[in-house]
Amino acid sequence: MYKTIAPLVLASQSPRRRELLAQMGIEFSLTSADIEECQFADEAAADFVTRMAMEKALAVADKYPASWILSADTIVVLNDEILGKPEDKIDAVRMLTAIAGNWHVVFTAFTLHNPGQQISVSRLDSSRVKIAALSAAQVKAYIETGEPLDKAGSYAVQGIGGAFVEAIEGSPTTVIGLPMPLVIEEFLQNYIIS
Repeated sequence: MYKTIAPLVLASQSPRRRELLAQMGIEFSLTSADIEECQFADEAAADFVTRMAMEKALAVADKYPASWILSADTIVVLNDEILGKPEDKIDAVRMLTAIAGNWHVVFTAFTLHNPGQQISVSRLDSSRVKIAALSAAQVKAYIETGEPLDKAGSYAVQGIGGAFVEAIEGSPTTVIGLPMPLVIEEFLQNYIIS
């Protein structure tokens, strides 16, 4: 769909982000950005996720001085609490029970960074998600699939967990992990694709 003009590196091991870029026909290489993800005291969720996206890009910048680096971070927020990846099955039960029958917000921030040109742009998007009311048996069965155990908020909208999503207000790609309308806009503005 799009032709890649400038070299692009995706600083993420997320299969979902890889799929979103590939679906648009965008060529890219992969690297991982290992950073410590700790929220500062009194740091708002939106600020935290934006900072994490930036830190991921900066963590790999020295390796790719002539490329554009795309990094991202996604968090689930319910009543001002960030629901990260569950520590174990018990934590997954806690999260799924909390979001079941309720609306929550998914924030995804991304950073587009070019070390050589000293350009760095970060953008943030959010979507509201309503999860259906779930019985204890449904929660248990879903956790036994293994899908919730490495997902923020303990569910995947693009996987089995999508069956529990009643409504999304905003971009589904933001919930999946990369707000593609904003990403494409930045790519076009910075001549990364045509």
